Amino acid sequence: MNLVFDKVFSPHYGEAIDIAPNVKRITVNNPSPFTFHGTNSYLIGKNSLALIDPGPIDEAHKAVLLRAIGGRPVSHIFVSHTHRDHSPLASVLKDELGALVVAEGPHRPSRALHLGEVNLLDASGDTGFMPDIRVGDDALIEGDGWALRSIHTPGHTANHVVFALEGSGILFSADHVMAWATSIVAPPDGSMSDYMASLDRLLARQDRVFLPGHGGPVTRPKTFMRGLKAHRKMRERAVLERVKRGDRTIAEMVRVIYRETDPRLHGAAALSVLAHLEDLVERGLVQTEGNPAIDGIYW
Repeated sequence: MNLVFDKVFSPHYGEAIDIAPNVKRITVNNPSPFTFHGTNSYLIGKNSLALIDPGPIDEAHKAVLLRAIGGRPVSHIFVSHTHRDHSPLASVLKDELGALVVAEGPHRPSRALHLGEVNLLDASGDTGFMPDIRVGDDALIEGDGWALRSIHTPGHTANHVVFALEGSGILFSADHVMAWATSIVAPPDGSMSDYMASLDRLLARQDRVFLPGHGGPVTRPKTFMRGLKAHRKMRERAVLERVKRGDRTIAEMVRVIYRETDPRLHGAAALSVLAHLEDLVERGLVQTEGNPAIDGIYW
């Protein structure tokens, strides 16, 4: 199944854009190869509000959020996961707005670090984050005229959750499913087996549209997620093929598999290949000496 990305998106920096009844999107001006045009924050409600993914510490973005809030009470701040482009502003706004911060839990890797291993994405984690309310899977948080249900979707991070707006068909998919690109799955922060299982969880749902953490909406979620699954399986087959052809290192594999990818993303691509290799080694399809590692030898 072909996976077609939608990269048409206008961030409207400095504005709160109406994208659904009582749902506004505000995009942080923090574009990069990893964030696309920037991180999306969402305001939900009419008289009393909820905020999803307030974003990084950014004074201009904070000012736009406060203007859009317009003095209305904000009862809850929801955080999908603890990467620094999504969560740090929560602690600031919590104090200013008197809101409760809701998330799955603090930042943590998807697995323990192996002996001598360095977490290459350690700097991207908001390690000081701690929510007021820790939500597991299928928790319902209700506010004034809105209710959000959590779905635990580990993979991109261990504590990644998405939130469904009850009765609307809208799911805030954060970094798990995005229309513009695939999600980064980079061990030990992320886990490919967890990511694929989380995709299956969302495929079992009947949501109408996904509003992601970066870029525009996913308007046909089931079709797109089937494409994501097929794409990940294709990458898995490509990794297996490179091993069969004699590639022994991740660097060799990346040079071939990602030859048409922006070189600035090759570091992330290497970690994605590692995520596939971890899964393949666990399933007995690839071998390595000791634990799978970014600088390991594979056969």
